[in-house]
Amino acid sequence: MLGLAIVSLALMSVDHLTGSLDNFRSIMTVLVTPVVVVADSPQRTISGVRELVATRSEMSQQVDELENELLLLKAKTEKMASLTAENNRLRALLGSAGKLEDNVLVAELIGVDPDPERHEVLIDKGSREQVFVGQPVLDAAGLMGQVIETGPFTSRVLLLSDPTHSVPVQVARSNLRLIAQGSGASRQLDLMHVQGTADIRVGDLLVSSGLGDRFPVGYPVGVVNKVEHDPGKPFADVTASPSALLDRTRHVLLVFNDEQVRGSESDGRSR
Repeated sequence: MLGLAIVSLALMSVDHLTGSLDNFRSIMTVLVTPVVVVADSPQRTISGVRELVATRSEMSQQVDELENELLLLKAKTEKMASLTAENNRLRALLGSAGKLEDNVLVAELIGVDPDPERHEVLIDKGSREQVFVGQPVLDAAGLMGQVIETGPFTSRVLLLSDPTHSVPVQVARSNLRLIAQGSGASRQLDLMHVQGTADIRVGDLLVSSGLGDRFPVGYPVGVVNKVEHDPGKPFADVTASPSALLDRTRHVLLVFNDEQVRGSESDGRSR
Protein backbone atom coordinates (compact mmCIF):
# COMPACT_ATOMS: atom_id res chain seq x y z
CA MET A 1 0.00 0.00 0.00
CA LEU A 2 2.88 2.35 0.86
CA GLY A 3 4.59 1.56 -2.41
CA LEU A 4 1.39 2.18 -4.38
CA ALA A 5 0.93 5.47 -2.55
CA ILE A 6 4.48 6.55 -3.40
CA VAL A 7 3.99 5.58 -7.09
CA SER A 8 0.67 7.49 -7.21
CA LEU A 9 2.25 10.61 -5.74
CA ALA A 10 5.13 10.37 -8.20
CA LEU A 11 2.78 9.98 -11.18
CA MET A 12 0.62 12.93 -10.04
CA SER A 13 3.72 15.10 -9.65
CA VAL A 14 5.02 14.17 -13.08
CA ASP A 15 1.53 14.72 -14.62
CA HIS A 16 1.24 18.12 -12.93
CA LEU A 17 4.73 19.32 -13.84
CA THR A 18 5.01 17.86 -17.34
CA GLY A 19 2.66 16.74 -20.12
CA SER A 20 4.33 13.43 -20.81
CA LEU A 21 1.43 11.39 -19.38
CA ASP A 22 -1.31 12.93 -21.57
CA ASN A 23 -1.11 10.18 -24.19
CA PHE A 24 -1.06 7.51 -21.48
CA ARG A 25 -4.14 9.07 -19.86
CA SER A 26 -6.02 9.02 -23.18
CA ILE A 27 -5.14 5.35 -23.75
CA MET A 28 -6.27 4.43 -20.23
CA THR A 29 -9.52 6.36 -20.68
CA VAL A 30 -10.30 4.34 -23.81
CA LEU A 31 -9.43 1.08 -22.08
CA VAL A 32 -11.40 1.86 -18.90
CA THR A 33 -14.56 3.21 -20.65
CA PRO A 34 -16.07 -0.24 -21.45
CA VAL A 35 -15.51 -1.30 -17.87
CA VAL A 36 -17.31 1.81 -16.61
CA VAL A 37 -20.17 1.31 -19.05
CA VAL A 38 -20.57 -2.35 -18.07
CA ALA A 39 -20.38 -1.51 -14.38
CA ASP A 40 -23.00 1.23 -14.74
CA SER A 41 -25.38 -0.70 -17.02
CA PRO A 42 -27.34 -2.47 -14.22
CA GLN A 43 -28.08 0.83 -12.54
CA ARG A 44 -29.05 2.47 -15.83
CA THR A 45 -31.25 -0.50 -16.71
CA ILE A 46 -33.04 -0.35 -13.38
CA SER A 47 -33.50 3.40 -13.70
CA GLY A 48 -34.84 3.02 -17.24
CA VAL A 49 -37.33 0.35 -16.16
CA ARG A 50 -38.47 2.54 -13.28
CA GLU A 51 -38.93 5.54 -15.58
CA LEU A 52 -40.79 3.39 -18.11
CA VAL A 53 -43.14 1.99 -15.48
CA ALA A 54 -43.70 5.45 -13.99
CA THR A 55 -44.29 6.95 -17.44
CA ARG A 56 -46.80 4.21 -18.38
CA SER A 57 -48.58 4.67 -15.04
CA GLU A 58 -48.73 8.44 -15.49
CA MET A 59 -49.94 8.07 -19.08
CA SER A 60 -52.59 5.59 -18.01
CA GLN A 61 -53.74 7.97 -15.26
CA GLN A 62 -53.79 10.87 -17.71
CA VAL A 63 -55.81 8.82 -20.20
CA ASP A 64 -58.34 7.96 -17.49
CA GLU A 65 -58.58 11.61 -16.47
CA LEU A 66 -59.02 12.71 -20.07
CA GLU A 67 -61.72 10.08 -20.65
CA ASN A 68 -63.59 11.25 -17.55
CA GLU A 69 -63.24 14.87 -18.65
CA LEU A 70 -64.48 13.98 -22.14
CA LEU A 71 -67.47 12.17 -20.65
CA LEU A 72 -68.33 15.19 -18.50
CA LEU A 73 -67.95 17.53 -21.48
CA LYS A 74 -70.25 15.33 -23.57
CA ALA A 75 -72.84 15.34 -20.78
CA LYS A 76 -72.59 19.12 -20.47
CA THR A 77 -72.88 19.50 -24.24
CA GLU A 78 -75.98 17.32 -24.35
CA LYS A 79 -77.48 19.25 -21.44
CA MET A 80 -76.71 22.55 -23.15
CA ALA A 81 -78.32 21.31 -26.36
CA SER A 82 -81.38 20.21 -24.39
CA LEU A 83 -81.56 23.57 -22.58
CA THR A 84 -81.15 25.44 -25.87
CA ALA A 85 -83.98 23.45 -27.46
CA GLU A 86 -86.19 24.02 -24.41
CA ASN A 87 -85.35 27.72 -24.46
CA ASN A 88 -86.34 27.91 -28.12
CA ARG A 89 -89.61 26.14 -27.37
CA LEU A 90 -90.36 28.56 -24.52
CA ARG A 91 -89.56 31.52 -26.77
CA ALA A 92 -91.98 30.20 -29.37
CA LEU A 93 -94.60 29.58 -26.68
CA LEU A 94 -94.25 33.07 -25.21
CA GLY A 95 -94.30 34.50 -28.72
CA SER A 96 -97.61 32.76 -29.31
CA ALA A 97 -98.88 34.04 -25.96
CA GLY A 98 -98.09 37.59 -27.06
CA LYS A 99 -100.24 37.14 -30.16
CA LEU A 100 -103.32 36.08 -28.17
CA GLU A 101 -105.83 38.65 -27.04
CA ASP A 102 -106.83 36.54 -24.02
CA ASN A 103 -104.93 36.18 -20.76
CA VAL A 104 -102.73 33.09 -20.61
CA LEU A 105 -100.85 31.07 -18.03
CA VAL A 106 -97.81 28.93 -18.83
CA ALA A 107 -97.89 25.40 -17.42
CA GLU A 108 -95.57 22.40 -17.64
CA LEU A 109 -96.47 18.77 -18.34
CA ILE A 110 -95.54 16.58 -15.37
CA GLY A 111 -97.26 13.33 -16.28
CA VAL A 112 -98.82 11.28 -19.07
CA ASP A 113 -101.61 8.74 -18.70
CA PRO A 114 -100.02 5.28 -19.21
CA ASP A 115 -103.24 3.88 -20.71
CA PRO A 116 -102.73 3.93 -24.52
CA GLU A 117 -106.50 4.24 -24.98
CA ARG A 118 -106.60 7.52 -23.03
CA HIS A 119 -104.84 10.60 -24.37
CA GLU A 120 -104.52 12.63 -21.18
CA VAL A 121 -101.68 14.56 -19.57
CA LEU A 122 -101.11 16.12 -16.16
CA ILE A 123 -99.95 19.74 -15.80
CA ASP A 124 -98.49 21.59 -12.82
CA LYS A 125 -101.21 24.25 -12.46
CA GLY A 126 -104.49 23.84 -10.60
CA SER A 127 -107.34 25.62 -8.90
CA ARG A 128 -104.89 27.77 -6.91
CA GLU A 129 -104.05 29.46 -10.22
CA GLN A 130 -107.81 29.62 -11.11
CA VAL A 131 -107.55 26.82 -13.65
CA PHE A 132 -111.06 25.56 -14.40
CA VAL A 133 -112.72 22.60 -16.08
CA GLY A 134 -113.23 23.21 -19.79
CA GLN A 135 -110.35 25.66 -20.06
CA PRO A 136 -108.63 25.60 -23.49
CA VAL A 137 -105.03 24.40 -23.59
CA LEU A 138 -102.62 25.36 -26.39
CA ASP A 139 -98.98 24.99 -27.30
CA ALA A 140 -96.91 27.25 -29.54
CA ALA A 141 -98.48 25.77 -32.69
CA GLY A 142 -102.15 25.36 -31.90
CA LEU A 143 -104.97 23.91 -29.80
CA MET A 144 -104.04 20.88 -27.70
CA GLY A 145 -107.20 20.09 -25.74
CA GLN A 146 -109.06 21.12 -22.63
CA VAL A 147 -108.91 20.77 -18.86
CA ILE A 148 -111.23 18.02 -17.61
CA GLU A 149 -110.25 17.86 -13.94
CA THR A 150 -108.59 20.24 -11.50
CA GLY A 151 -106.90 19.89 -8.13
CA PRO A 152 -105.23 22.47 -5.92
CA PHE A 153 -101.83 22.04 -7.58
CA THR A 154 -102.39 20.01 -10.76
CA SER A 155 -104.91 19.59 -13.54
CA ARG A 156 -105.73 16.84 -16.02
CA VAL A 157 -105.95 17.72 -19.71
CA LEU A 158 -107.80 15.75 -22.39
CA LEU A 159 -105.94 15.97 -25.71
CA LEU A 160 -107.56 16.48 -29.11
CA SER A 161 -106.39 13.05 -30.23
CA ASP A 162 -108.44 11.21 -27.58
CA PRO A 163 -111.33 9.29 -29.26
CA THR A 164 -113.82 10.87 -26.82
CA HIS A 165 -112.78 14.43 -27.67
CA SER A 166 -114.35 16.54 -30.40
CA VAL A 167 -114.05 20.22 -31.26
CA PRO A 168 -116.11 22.40 -33.62
CA VAL A 169 -113.88 23.72 -36.40
CA GLN A 170 -114.17 25.61 -39.62
CA VAL A 171 -112.09 25.66 -42.78
CA ALA A 172 -110.19 28.96 -42.80
CA ARG A 173 -110.40 29.21 -46.60
CA SER A 174 -114.10 28.47 -47.13
CA ASN A 175 -115.59 28.91 -43.61
CA LEU A 176 -117.07 25.40 -43.88
CA ARG A 177 -118.09 24.26 -40.39
CA LEU A 178 -117.19 20.72 -39.31
CA ILE A 179 -116.49 18.57 -36.24
CA ALA A 180 -112.95 17.30 -35.64
CA GLN A 181 -112.79 14.19 -33.48
CA GLY A 182 -109.82 12.37 -32.00
CA SER A 183 -108.84 9.17 -33.78
CA GLY A 184 -106.77 7.59 -31.01
CA ALA A 185 -103.56 8.41 -32.91
CA SER A 186 -101.54 11.39 -31.74
CA ARG A 187 -101.01 12.73 -35.26
CA GLN A 188 -104.49 12.32 -36.77
CA LEU A 189 -107.92 13.88 -36.36
CA ASP A 190 -111.05 12.61 -38.11
CA LEU A 191 -113.50 15.10 -39.62
CA MET A 192 -117.04 13.86 -39.09
CA HIS A 193 -119.89 13.79 -41.64
CA VAL A 194 -118.19 15.68 -44.45
CA GLN A 195 -120.52 15.86 -47.46
CA GLY A 196 -119.10 14.64 -50.74
CA THR A 197 -119.67 18.07 -52.29
CA ALA A 198 -118.12 20.01 -49.40
CA ASP A 199 -115.54 22.66 -50.27
CA ILE A 200 -112.51 21.17 -48.54
CA ARG A 201 -109.06 20.36 -49.86
CA VAL A 202 -105.79 18.84 -48.72
CA GLY A 203 -103.74 21.59 -47.09
CA ASP A 204 -106.71 23.56 -45.74
CA LEU A 205 -106.19 25.04 -42.29
CA LEU A 206 -108.77 24.18 -39.64
CA VAL A 207 -109.41 26.66 -36.83
CA SER A 208 -111.74 26.57 -33.86
CA SER A 209 -115.17 27.95 -34.79
CA GLY A 210 -116.23 29.00 -31.28
CA LEU A 211 -119.49 27.05 -31.45
CA GLY A 212 -120.43 25.39 -28.19
CA ASP A 213 -118.87 28.18 -26.12
CA ARG A 214 -115.96 25.95 -25.14
CA PHE A 215 -113.08 27.00 -27.41
CA PRO A 216 -112.54 30.62 -28.49
CA VAL A 217 -112.71 31.43 -32.20
CA GLY A 218 -109.72 31.24 -34.50
CA TYR A 219 -107.22 28.97 -32.75
CA PRO A 220 -105.36 26.62 -35.17
CA VAL A 221 -106.55 23.04 -34.79
CA GLY A 222 -105.05 21.14 -37.72
CA VAL A 223 -104.29 20.88 -41.41
CA VAL A 224 -106.27 18.63 -43.77
CA ASN A 225 -104.05 15.83 -45.07
CA LYS A 226 -106.55 13.48 -46.77
CA VAL A 227 -109.78 13.93 -48.70
CA GLU A 228 -111.22 10.77 -50.29
CA HIS A 229 -114.62 10.40 -51.94
CA ASP A 230 -116.21 6.94 -52.13
CA PRO A 231 -119.29 6.79 -54.38
CA GLY A 232 -120.72 4.06 -52.18
CA LYS A 233 -120.57 6.15 -48.99
CA PRO A 234 -122.68 9.18 -48.08
CA PHE A 235 -119.73 11.05 -46.55
CA ALA A 236 -116.16 11.70 -47.63
CA ASP A 237 -113.22 10.27 -45.69
CA VAL A 238 -111.35 13.34 -44.43
CA THR A 239 -108.52 13.46 -41.88
CA ALA A 240 -106.24 16.21 -40.57
CA SER A 241 -102.90 16.49 -38.79
CA PRO A 242 -103.10 18.41 -35.47
CA SER A 243 -101.30 21.74 -35.48
CA ALA A 244 -100.15 21.20 -31.88
CA LEU A 245 -97.33 18.78 -31.10
CA LEU A 246 -99.48 16.58 -28.89
CA ASP A 247 -96.84 13.93 -28.21
CA ARG A 248 -93.81 16.24 -27.86
CA THR A 249 -94.87 19.48 -26.19
CA ARG A 250 -93.62 20.05 -22.64
CA HIS A 251 -94.91 23.56 -21.91
CA VAL A 252 -98.48 24.68 -22.65
CA LEU A 253 -100.67 27.76 -22.43
CA LEU A 254 -103.85 27.86 -20.39
CA VAL A 255 -106.19 30.42 -21.95
CA PHE A 256 -108.36 32.72 -19.83
CA ASN A 257 -110.92 35.28 -20.80
CA ASP A 258 -113.11 37.38 -18.55
CA GLU A 259 -116.29 35.53 -19.35
CA GLN A 260 -114.84 32.09 -18.61
CA VAL A 261 -113.21 33.25 -15.36
CA ARG A 262 -116.44 34.82 -14.12
CA GLY A 263 -118.37 31.69 -15.05
CA SER A 264 -115.86 29.51 -13.22
CA GLU A 265 -115.98 31.69 -10.10
CA SER A 266 -119.79 31.75 -10.06
CA ASP A 267 -119.87 27.94 -10.42
CA GLY A 268 -117.51 27.68 -7.48
CA ARG A 269 -119.71 29.94 -5.34
CA SER A 270 -122.85 27.99 -6.28
CA ARG A 271 -121.22 24.77 -5.20
